[in-house]
Amino acid sequence: MAVARMSSSDNISALSEELGVDRKLLYRWRGQMELTPPAETVEASEGAPPEDPRESRLRQENSQLKRALADKSLEVDFFKGALQKVAARRQPNKSSGERASTTRSGE
Repeated sequence: MAVARMSSSDNISALSEELGVDRKLLYRWRGQMELTPPAETVEASEGAPPEDPRESRLRQENSQLKRALADKSLEVDFFKGALQKVAARRQPNKSSGERASTTRSGE
C-alpha cells in the first residue's frame, strides 16, 4: 500500500514521515515490487510462449533506469536539505566591504 501511495504522492519525504518509515526503505520496497511480478501474472505466464529477448532486455533496462532515477531523487533530496541547512546557518553580512577606520599613531 505504501508503494502505491508513492506513485500518487508529490512529496515522498512527507509520505515517509506520515507512515513512520524511512524514505530509503520506501524506495527499496518500490524497487523490489518492480522486480517481482504479481503472483497472478506468474501463473498466467506459465502457459504463455517465452518472452521476446528484446522485450525482456527492454524491461530490464527500464527497471535499471527506474532505480537510477530513484537514487538520483534521493541525492537531490539530500542536497536540498544540505543547502537549506547551510542557508539557515549562514549569517547575513552586515559590513559594507570598506576597511575599518583606525586612528593613526602620533609618529
